This record gives sequence, structure tokens and C-alpha cells, in this order.
Amino acid sequence: MKKALFYLVDVFAERKYTGNQLAVFMPGHHFSGDEMQQVAREMNFSETTFILSDKPQKGGYKVRIFTPGEEVPFAGHPTLGTAYIIAKKILRSKPSQLNLNLKVGKIPVSFESIDKNSDRLWMKQIEPQFQSTFEAKRLTEVLNLSESDIDSRFPVQQVSTGLPFIIVPLKSLAATKKCQIDKSKYFALISDIEAKAILVFSPQTYDPAHQLNVRVFVDYFGIPEDPATGSANGCLTGYLVKHRYFGKTEIDIQVEQGYEIGRPSLIYLRGRVENGTIQVLVGGQVIMVAKGEWS
Repeated sequence: MKKALFYLVDVFAERKYTGNQLAVFMPGHHFSGDEMQQVAREMNFSETTFILSDKPQKGGYKVRIFTPGEEVPFAGHPTLGTAYIIAKKILRSKPSQLNLNLKVGKIPVSFESIDKNSDRLWMKQIEPQFQSTFEAKRLTEVLNLSESDIDSRFPVQQVSTGLPFIIVPLKSLAATKKCQIDKSKYFALISDIEAKAILVFSPQTYDPAHQLNVRVFVDYFGIPEDPATGSANGCLTGYLVKHRYFGKTEIDIQVEQGYEIGRPSLIYLRGRVENGTIQVLVGGQVIMVAKGEWS
């Protein structure tokens, strides 16, 4: 392989070394698909992205996203982290919006100023699709929980905004903290369904300024637990709106994730019903960490 320039960023991070780490490879170096997969495997972040051109094509910048195990059509924190690098290192300006052309389709990313030194990036995800529901017992066995830990007012459901997740509503922070994946039961559960990852959430939080605590388990993709997952939280946004979790069909909330694994993250969720469809926005900050060269 030729030497290739990449940047490391923290996404959904309020400061360095929080949030979810991401490696973003710049255009100008040809990688085959197999080579991209090899790089992502050796990086061993939850995802690694590759910008394929320094100019937009068909209205957006073409980007490919790889986990250590496979290419995926969409992922949240790679979308925001890659858009940030395109703005900072290719455009060298702050656009109001740019588009990423991913396998799932065109994803718009907008930039909102917080102060003169920082921005919050927002991505509009595709309309959520609500799929199969599950008996609570199937998930308690996977997560080593009791049925009393699950909030039975709401369903355990598979939801997708491009990448599907099983959404599990829990009653308490104590329940989210004690979740522990039983790998054999986990892989048995996902063997014949589209979703390969599980999001659990509760209304109790570490920080009282936040509205939900979230954990996301992604063993299938080679990472046991993700510190910040934009795609999963986009699915959660649709779920919260559809099932009126907060008693209404419009939300604007802050979600904490990654606290249990020492990478505290802050994710902003906005959702509403518009023209009969659920609109989903997921936002957060991106912070530059390092520059590197792959050879």
C-alpha cells in the first residue's frame, strides 16, 4: 500500500479522549475494498471511514464505512466525524451543510455554531423503519437481566434508519449498569434477524442534565460495547417519537452514553412527526485528536 494520510477525531465528545474514536482517511490514495477492510481491522475502532474524492459527486462526497469485520451502509459517528474532516481539511471552511453519499443513500450534515471555537454537527437520518418486536424474556436472557428490569409499557423492537438495532427500554440506571452480554445467547438471537446490535436505555442518568442513559452492544461488529452510536440513537429517536415515550411526538433531548466503559459521550436527539413521517436528527461535537500516515 502507498502511504495515506488520515486524521483521528473524537465524535460526540465534549473534550478530547471522550466520545467515540474515528479514523478518517483522506482522498488521493487508492485502496481496494479488501485493503480498506484490512486497514479498518488493524485500526480496530468501531468504524473507519474512507473519503473517495476531494470534490462532491452527484451532490455529495462519496464515503465508505468499515467496521473491523465488514463494510456497513451507514453509521452515525463516522458520518459526523467524516463531515467534520471534509469541512476542516478539504473545504477549509464551515459550510452550512454538506452531503455524504453513503451506501444507504445521501445523508445531509449541517453545522451549528456553539461559540466561536466549536460547532455542533447534525445529521438528518433516513426515515425510521419499525420492524419485528420481541418478547422481553428473549432479551433478558441475552442481557443477564430480569423481566422486572424491562419497562413493559413499551415494546422491545427492531428499528432501522439504515442500520438496524434492537431497542430495549429499561426502568432504571441500575438495570443499564448491570447489563452483561451472554455471547452464546446473543449470537443465537441475531442469527436469523437483520439487527446485529442492541441498544438499552433508561430515564435515569449519571448527569441530571441529560434525559436518557444509553448503552449499545455490538459484539457482532468486533467491538463489545460502543461508547457513542449515532445510528443507534437515530433509531432510538424514531422509537421515542413513535411510542410517545415522553408523552408527545416531538423530542429535543440530550443522551449520555459510554459512561460504563470510561468514554463518556453526549448525543443530541431531535425528532418529530412531519407530513406523516418521523424526522430524525442526531447531533454532537467533533474534536480533532491527531494526524497520521498509513504505510
